[in-house]
Amino acid sequence: MTTITTASRIPIDGPVETPWKLPYRGNVGMACLIIAESAIFIIFVVAYIYYIGKSLSGPTPAQVLELPIFGTICLLSSSIFVHLAVSSLRKENYRATTLHLAITVLLGTIFLATTAKEWYHLIHDEGLTIKTNLFGTTYYSLVGLHATHVVVGLLMLSLTLAFSLAGRVKEEHSEKLEVLSLYWHFVDAVWVIVFLVVYVLGR
Repeated sequence: MTTITTASRIPIDGPVETPWKLPYRGNVGMACLIIAESAIFIIFVVAYIYYIGKSLSGPTPAQVLELPIFGTICLLSSSIFVHLAVSSLRKENYRATTLHLAITVLLGTIFLATTAKEWYHLIHDEGLTIKTNLFGTTYYSLVGLHATHVVVGLLMLSLTLAFSLAGRVKEEHSEKLEVLSLYWHFVDAVWVIVFLVVYVLGR
């Protein structure tokens, strides 16, 4: 008769190793783009700070700039909804994904509209153009650079929204939507810096 000892019943397998997975290349590519774009924005921000108060003629920031509170709230709120869109897509809640994308696009469009309204006021009412003085040059360059990035983000989000309305955005596309959301979060984060430098500290 064979006796089975306690030791013979102890598994001899070693610890299970978790396979290492390469990061999604879309996230890596977007991270590289954000780093490069951050360097460009830093140059423009430094130039704006350096030339504050060095214009030989008016108008000055304190004379013509108003705090864009409403537009800022809309843009920063849009980051919440693009995050919710990614989360909903992962849960295969496609109706919520479409709704959150639509709200993101709407809020981003409102922000652009407030920027356009501000520029119209500065150009037609205050006479501030990109050629007026150093303030005008650096202001339109910095804020315009950011607005360009918002336009690019809105075009990509609008295209994604169109595909979502057509029922062509599925759970397997969640990583791609996350990449787009990273770009949008970056654009919103840059605006926080622009807002502080141009509309708070620069005045």
